[in-house]
Amino acid sequence: MCILRQETRLRDQDQEWGHDYEGLSYTADVPFVMLDFTNMRSIDVDVAKRTAWVQAGATLGELYYKISRETDTLYFPAGVCPTVGVGGYMGGGGYGNLLRKYGTAADNVLDARFMDVDGNILDRKSMGEDLFWAIRGGGSSSFGIVLAWKLSLVPVPKKVTVFILNKTLEQGATEIFHKYQYVAPNIDRNLHIRTQVFAEYIGNTTKKTIRIMFEGIYQGTTDTLLPLLYRKFPELGVTREICEEIRMVQSTLVFWGLPSSTPTEILTNRSAIAKLNNKSKSDYTRAPIPIRGLKKIWRKLIQNDESALLMINPFGGRMADFSETAIPYPHRAGVLLQILKTVNFNGQPSDTTPTSLRRIAWLRSLDALMTPYVSNNPREAYSNYNDLDLGVGSTNYQEASVWGERYWKRDNFKKLIRIKAKVDPHNFFRRPQTEAGICLRNRNCLRTVSSGTGTALGGSGSNFYFYETDTRWIPAGSGSNFYFYETDTRWIPAGSGSDTGYPEPAVNRNRAKELIPDFLTLVVLGFLIFILTKRKKNTPTP
Repeated sequence: MCILRQETRLRDQDQEWGHDYEGLSYTADVPFVMLDFTNMRSIDVDVAKRTAWVQAGATLGELYYKISRETDTLYFPAGVCPTVGVGGYMGGGGYGNLLRKYGTAADNVLDARFMDVDGNILDRKSMGEDLFWAIRGGGSSSFGIVLAWKLSLVPVPKKVTVFILNKTLEQGATEIFHKYQYVAPNIDRNLHIRTQVFAEYIGNTTKKTIRIMFEGIYQGTTDTLLPLLYRKFPELGVTREICEEIRMVQSTLVFWGLPSSTPTEILTNRSAIAKLNNKSKSDYTRAPIPIRGLKKIWRKLIQNDESALLMINPFGGRMADFSETAIPYPHRAGVLLQILKTVNFNGQPSDTTPTSLRRIAWLRSLDALMTPYVSNNPREAYSNYNDLDLGVGSTNYQEASVWGERYWKRDNFKKLIRIKAKVDPHNFFRRPQTEAGICLRNRNCLRTVSSGTGTALGGSGSNFYFYETDTRWIPAGSGSNFYFYETDTRWIPAGSGSDTGYPEPAVNRNRAKELIPDFLTLVVLGFLIFILTKRKKNTPTP
């Protein structure tokens, strides 16, 4: 375990390089340590038990390839980008083409090997269910270091059916997409239809149009798929000629933009696939976007310089079966679509050139335009698509909730905060938007009380860290005579003698005992007043 100065940041395997949307896993404004998991990439597949142990340094492509070498009837429900690192991917939840059938990747994690801040190697049993809950969608790198995941593999047919077709505005794309919003989240969960939306010039003219690419994958044969689509979505126009029956591992190639005939070994080649530089934002819809709203979005895309893309995945199916508190990833029942909005920096040396800055400004204006059509209270966002535009403040809960509740919603975010305080009290693992690290990063919020003994929430020995959450006074730990109050605003120390700067005094157990006689006195006085009042009412008027 690395020993660092307190101001040093430790960053680990958020995702493979190039897949951290704000580059937080490998860049920082202060000294930091990056753990290289490149050589920790072993994958052990047990076909009989339908499980796999995967080390954190492996990529999704390596996982898929390894599974496909063992069997064609099992797979793992994760994303289509083969160069994404397994370690951090599960930590944010993770979704892919099987989410409507099997849920998120994190929903299918059975166990983990995990190193805590003290260097202890833990599994699910020894870390406890709270921490195991937190690392599956709450940002695993905020709590420690995932060394390996144990995954539940899911059954798939030997052959799946894929299709790709395009529709432009001139071909009725707006009306087709409008219906897509109703059909795709509610159709047979064996079918997943992703869409990509972008503007392009019509032929060699100066006029632009919108093109929508519909990419479908069906866990079954063409003979079963076509009647389903004819009944539910005939407007899409899928025909037998554009359907292809391939192995599940080949579908990953197709959705990555490669021909299905591409040798699957490419999934293990980390340098074979070009890397993209971009800025992205995410949204979720819980009601279909009306046609007038779609037209506004199309007009905005047409104004772009062809650097923009919307990538849209339907939810529903298995995703609606999970409670939003089952794991920290909360985007469940009621979500229709997840929308990724992105602009690339192609042709630009950095994201700070005038052209790049114009593209970022355009993306932010698109984000504002879409506000009426996406989820609200909170406006949900996907934590694996981290976005520093949401804010990085952590002076108090209200400030941090601006970004934290968008990623995890209120109940999950508060639970993550409590778990973080317990397992990493000194905030050793941190970054901007440290998942559940609110207030631990900020010394204006965090104090220690050098008194008392025992183990307190978020600390041990004589150092106690307390968090307010709005319910009641609770003990700071066994053997301690400190109490603290939960109010949901900020961390405060319990007890006297510490430099808090806060007007409200903390109360310890001895003081609470001293208050008991005062409380009893008030009760007795209240009772006497009640008796005297009643007696006065019953006294006959002379």
